[in-house]
Amino acid sequence: MKRVYGRAAEVVGTIRVRLGLALTVALLPVLLLGVTQSYLAFRTEGDARRQSLELAAGHSAATARARIEAAGVLLQTLGPGSVGLECARRLDAVKSRLPGYANLIRFDAYGRVACAAGTTPRDPERAKRPWFLDLAAGAHLAVAPAPGAVYAGEPSVLTAVRAEDGAGVFDGAMAAVLTLSSLKPQTANRFLPDGAEIGLADARGAVFSATDPKAFGAANTHLREETEAGQKTILWSGRDAQGRRRLFSAAPLVEDDVFVMLSAPAPGIMSWATLTPISRLLLPLLAFALALAAVFWATEREVIRWIVYLRRVASIYAKGRFTVRPLQAERAPPEIRELAETLDQMAAGIVTRDASLRDSLAEKDSLMREIHHRVKNNLQIITSLLNMQQRALTDPAARTAMNDTRQRITALAQIYRALYQGPDLKRVDLRPFLEELTALLLAGDINGQGSVRTEVHADPLVIDPDRLAPLALFAVEAITNAQKHALSERGGVLTVDFFVRGEEAELAIGDDGPGAPAGPGEGVGRTLMTAFARQLRGQVKFDVSPMGGLLVRLVFPTPQALPPPQHPVGT
Repeated sequence: MKRVYGRAAEVVGTIRVRLGLALTVALLPVLLLGVTQSYLAFRTEGDARRQSLELAAGHSAATARARIEAAGVLLQTLGPGSVGLECARRLDAVKSRLPGYANLIRFDAYGRVACAAGTTPRDPERAKRPWFLDLAAGAHLAVAPAPGAVYAGEPSVLTAVRAEDGAGVFDGAMAAVLTLSSLKPQTANRFLPDGAEIGLADARGAVFSATDPKAFGAANTHLREETEAGQKTILWSGRDAQGRRRLFSAAPLVEDDVFVMLSAPAPGIMSWATLTPISRLLLPLLAFALALAAVFWATEREVIRWIVYLRRVASIYAKGRFTVRPLQAERAPPEIRELAETLDQMAAGIVTRDASLRDSLAEKDSLMREIHHRVKNNLQIITSLLNMQQRALTDPAARTAMNDTRQRITALAQIYRALYQGPDLKRVDLRPFLEELTALLLAGDINGQGSVRTEVHADPLVIDPDRLAPLALFAVEAITNAQKHALSERGGVLTVDFFVRGEEAELAIGDDGPGAPAGPGEGVGRTLMTAFARQLRGQVKFDVSPMGGLLVRLVFPTPQALPPPQHPVGT
């Protein structure tokens, strides 16, 4: 079940990753379609923006030409009677009725202001201005893109007509001042961005008058060439005097010598031309994110959380608690509910199987205990028969041999008794076993005459029957040897010690008898003890005990000390 729990956790993580990838791939075409639409919309609006800027430049130039032509007609009409006492009042009245004119001025033959509708700055060099010299030379109409100080309010353009006296002699000029701001397109046009500025440029593209000189940059030297090539308006992009990117458009004003130029901010991160496509791009992105979040939320609610719930149930099953049922899964989708039912059936099957296994184990234990019990009873019957036979013998050597055999069989019977009476059929606690074995061997000695006091000490060790049998038989031979040679006549003290020293264990059996430097004789006992030591991969040593008698030691590798198994609940 721990594997099932771990696998469930891996499955949940894998489902989340794969689901995220699947949803991303599924919704990616929607995002790409939105991005493509936004890009096309941006291109469309950019083209419309450029076209609008071209139209705005052409419209400004047409407006300026119309007003210049109208100013020429107006000046010709006002010219003959513009000098007199009521000159300034009449010019002011005309200016107030006609929008777009900043000033109307009457100059004399020396360039001085005869009268004007508004305040006109003084210009000592006016008579030397090119437009004034052209009129003095006989030109009928002159347009001055740089008229000099004729209007101090803002950048402007001047239109002037020649004035003559009755004899046809040059008598000055009649001029009208048009401000550049009056030529600027209306900002109500939604395609025209805020910050558009208007200026006048010469044939070389140099801007000589503008509403904001900083909005224009380096001169475009190809204006006249492109106009002569048939283009009515010219559009290009560049940087203004402050290094900002801007869009420029220009249209000819006066015979390709003067151009009206518009300057508008180029689309930036926060400009109107970018906010619209960004908003169109953000909508698909927002829709993509919302759809992804909604699907994730729905999947988390309808699938993942139920899988996590089943994973918790599996973790409880992994701890051995199979009585818990996934009842909450009844509210889950059908697929999850079916999985929960399968998990519940699996837990029920495991409970049934465990119960069957526990019953089988209990039955097996009962049978094994019964077998051990019967083997022990059979050995006891053999012991009783040998005991009866021993009593019937009169030969001391035969009686001794019969007694030794009976003692060995007693040791084997004690092993089976310890197995079926103990908590574990495969292991025996060595300490109580040695105490009981020693007591039985001394109690069964029919030849003993003196009182024997036993001292048994054993370190705790749980040992299996395969190692216990040679160990017990070795103890039988050593104790029987002590009874024969040291304790049979006068009694004494018998010590049985078992020590565990790391990787080595030692069984030491000693007495306080006279002892024998060479140990016991080369008889059956010593042969058996050597054989039993070999079975345990150990060795036999014969030493003098601290009490002065013989000390028989069996040193062998320590058997692996295994704890008794924990039986399942209910066994």
